[in-house]
Amino acid sequence: AIAIGVLVDAGIVMTENVLRHAETYNQEHGEYRSRIGEITLGAARLVGRPIFFAMTIIILAFVPVFALTGMEGKLFHPLAFTKTFAMVGSTIIAVTLVPVLCTFLIRGRLHREESNPVMWILRAVYAPVLRFALRHRVLTLASAALLFGFAVFLAGSIGSEFMPPLDEETAMWMPVTDPSISLSKATELLREQDRIISQDPAVASVVGKIGRAETSTDPAPINMTETIVTFKPKDQWPAGLTKDAIMQRLDEKLRMPGVTNIWTQPIRNRIDMLSTGIRTQVGIKVFGSDLETIEKKSIEIERVLHQVPGAADLYAERITGAPYLEIHIDRTAAARYGINVGDAQDVIESAIGGKNVTFTIEGRQRFPVRVRYARDFREDIEALANVLVAAPNGTQIPLRDIARIRVVMGPSMITSENGLLRGTVLMNVRGRDVGGFVEEAKRVVAQRVGMPPGYYIEWSGQYENQIRAKQRLQIVIPVVLVTIFVLLYMTYNSAKEALHVLLAVPFALTGGIFLLKFLGYNFSVAVWVGFIALFGTAVQTGVVMVIYLEEAVRRKMASGGELTIDKLHQAVMEGALLRLRPKVMTVATVVAGLLPIMWSTHTGAEVMKPLATPVLGGMVSSLLHVLIVTPVIFTTFRERELRRG
Repeated sequence: AIAIGVLVDAGIVMTENVLRHAETYNQEHGEYRSRIGEITLGAARLVGRPIFFAMTIIILAFVPVFALTGMEGKLFHPLAFTKTFAMVGSTIIAVTLVPVLCTFLIRGRLHREESNPVMWILRAVYAPVLRFALRHRVLTLASAALLFGFAVFLAGSIGSEFMPPLDEETAMWMPVTDPSISLSKATELLREQDRIISQDPAVASVVGKIGRAETSTDPAPINMTETIVTFKPKDQWPAGLTKDAIMQRLDEKLRMPGVTNIWTQPIRNRIDMLSTGIRTQVGIKVFGSDLETIEKKSIEIERVLHQVPGAADLYAERITGAPYLEIHIDRTAAARYGINVGDAQDVIESAIGGKNVTFTIEGRQRFPVRVRYARDFREDIEALANVLVAAPNGTQIPLRDIARIRVVMGPSMITSENGLLRGTVLMNVRGRDVGGFVEEAKRVVAQRVGMPPGYYIEWSGQYENQIRAKQRLQIVIPVVLVTIFVLLYMTYNSAKEALHVLLAVPFALTGGIFLLKFLGYNFSVAVWVGFIALFGTAVQTGVVMVIYLEEAVRRKMASGGELTIDKLHQAVMEGALLRLRPKVMTVATVVAGLLPIMWSTHTGAEVMKPLATPVLGGMVSSLLHVLIVTPVIFTTFRERELRRG
């Protein structure tokens, strides 16, 4: 949909040019059908080369999308391939098939452009506006520059994020509690939480999971549960109720002492976990060599970030705090009874952990048969102390006589990255853009949290993806703009003309930024893909306008006499008025193609709307630039050449 206007623009320009040449021939000679082939050939020669270069520029302008990597590349590469192949096909058709079709389909009585009521009104409005702009060129250029400056100012107030949030119509709740919680207590807590969630009138179903699945890709500790909340269809919600409001209501009901609530979405969570290892929007990785120091600094960062507006679901992972049973065998005491350490450890293994004695086969599955003490004989330290160890002479010695038994606190899970131990601080962002939050949080953490030598932090989560995409685009987009300039120079053999046409890009950005601000969207990869799609279209419209103006000047010079400033102004007026019809048709086609996206409410619209917004707004501002500013700049350059000549 974002390319629909560009796909037909080349055909519109070609058809309109053939039609205009046929109208001119008909006025001069009274009959045109017998010479329609020659008329079409002459019209196609005039715009064929510019159309080819303009469409090449549009294709080239989309190269930055191919340069994207990671998940943003996987998301937008299909779009880039589709648009590129469609543009190649459109270009070939515009310079080959369309002229042939014109020779068959342009027939009968030709109506002048002025006879169309819509075009009559548009020309009646456009002609005096353009005439005023040509008489007051400084004011026109200053106004355009002022609008662009204001757009740049507005851009500074627009937030940033990696991708617009996609509504999965479900929610994932990941509460985290104390690492020392037992499995039975965690299960009891999960049942109570599921009961509270299921009682909400907007919830259709809820299911929770404790611990890890039988896979190495799901290292979830016992103190973190994953609860999938499925909502009822939106048409069953009360009027005005939103998903955010439901999640806020559930969050308030589920607040419990010692439990930190983390809200996300199932698919989003899995993608973030696989790509960055962080299960929230933003995360801070704390690296170092000592777990206690890492945990201390993580808690300090959590405390500082509570003061930053927008921080939600803050939780510094508690690395230590899990209880471990430590049995230290006293070698001297064991030797006194003639018991070696290995025999004592075998008894401990069998009594507490269990020992596999055989396997049972059921169908194609094998299950171990494990023997260990009954629960009553291993439930507490006192019971474990009474476990008997056989001495060589047959005497049964209590474990307490040959070992020290105690409970010590240790890490619930040890994570490492890049050869260093790692802790994490998890958080979501609500009420503001992710990029602005992280920039402010970075300053606050740098000012208030000092890191010991050998310890450092990294910002991760979706922000990590955002920075990667930003750095890639900052390199590729300037290179593409330089390449477009070179192609324009090859088209016009003039650096001034190439720069003149390239000025369409910043003015196209103006409308995109205004509409982006009006609709309340943040800058994201989707938005920049929309701007990239707009770059080529803006340049292409400028190329065609300059061709029309050049043709009008040549006609004026061919009519006899020296080209004067007055004649130049007349030629510019004529050429710009001729470009009005195809330009309005192109913009109308683009708007018609994008409005269904802007009105869409289906799944995926959250990504497509920000992508289409720059194109929609940019095409409107590009219309004003090409019809008003481009003729003014063209006239200014030509006047200087006349005065020098």
